[in-house]
Order: sequence, then structure tokens, then C-alpha cells
Amino acid sequence: MNSIAVTNARAALSELINKVAFGKERVSLTRQNKLVAYLISVEDMQLLEQLEDKADILAMERDIKSLSEPAVSLDEVKADLGL
Repeated sequence: MNSIAVTNARAALSELINKVAFGKERVSLTRQNKLVAYLISVEDMQLLEQLEDKADILAMERDIKSLSEPAVSLDEVKADLGL
């Protein structure tokens, strides 16, 4: 993976976009030697979005399953708390 300072990336933006879009490279952008962003291809972004969607669906399914578990009555909560 290429890494480039943001100040240098400005001057080479067109070249960097071509490397990412057509060369399937990823480029990390730094500011004061700290990573601040990545340039990635459309395909990589679409894959990332698919992974995020899948993670969201799995979390939602887990949450729905937990809702189907038996509820605890108020009397049980009071008893557990010694009220």
C-alpha cells in the first residue's frame, strides 16, 4: 500500500486516483505522519458496504431473537432487588 502526505497528494491527486481506480491499489493519506484517510477503489468500497450491511443484519437478527425470550415480571424484579 502506498502512503503519501496530504500536502503531496494534492499535487498528485489525478495520478493517485488512477492508481486506485485502475491499478487496484490502496493509498493511505497522512498528515504530520499520522494516518488520516484512505483512497480505495469503488469495488473495495462496495465490498465494505456489503460487509457492514451483513453485520447490521446479524445484529438485528440477534436483537430480535433476544426479544422473543421470556420477559421478567415486575414482581420478579422487585424480589431480586429485595423490594
